[in-house]
Amino acid sequence: MAIRYPNGKLYMPKKEAETKKRKDYSFSNRGKTLEDEISDANEYYLTHEIAVIYKKPIPIQVVKVDYPSRSSAVIKEAYYRTPSTTDFNGVFEGKYIDFEAKETENRTAFPLKNVHLHQVEHMSKVVKQLGISFLLVRFSTVDRYFYLPFDQLQRFWNRMIAGGRKSIALAEFEEHAIEIMPKYAPRIDYLKIVNDLHA
Repeated sequence: MAIRYPNGKLYMPKKEAETKKRKDYSFSNRGKTLEDEISDANEYYLTHEIAVIYKKPIPIQVVKVDYPSRSSAVIKEAYYRTPSTTDFNGVFEGKYIDFEAKETENRTAFPLKNVHLHQVEHMSKVVKQLGISFLLVRFSTVDRYFYLPFDQLQRFWNRMIAGGRKSIALAEFEEHAIEIMPKYAPRIDYLKIVNDLHA
């Protein structure tokens, strides 16, 4: 199936070998990506009636479909209708939550090219409406997780726009973000931080 971006550029998925290499981070968490871990946490929150948070669907427009048999259909070509905003949204104790999840294999910094302008603009609009927006980042090589509030992300973004550094150093995460220590259930309990910051 061919999927295209709004500008018409063809989407090229990562090769299977790269995907396998990327997902194999540690023995205790083999095969899990940050989005998988967040989805597991969201399922835990939902089951225990703590919050209702879901991964947003990707907005695509199907253009070409083949019907090899009466009971099946195969999408052959599709386009992204609009740029997607953030990965997850929902509600927690009456508070609207909207956030992006990113991973990097870089040991010392998170490249800001991994975040897009339309995502920063969307998160800014959420905060202006008194919603809670943040970035969850996993440094996969060292297996460290951070909760970066939007106001801090915006500060680093503005620094880049002004011609400064194009990444956020791990040391800056240690100073300006909140580290999430993995535990048993849920492994990535990001709502504990939301609760502590916005109680």
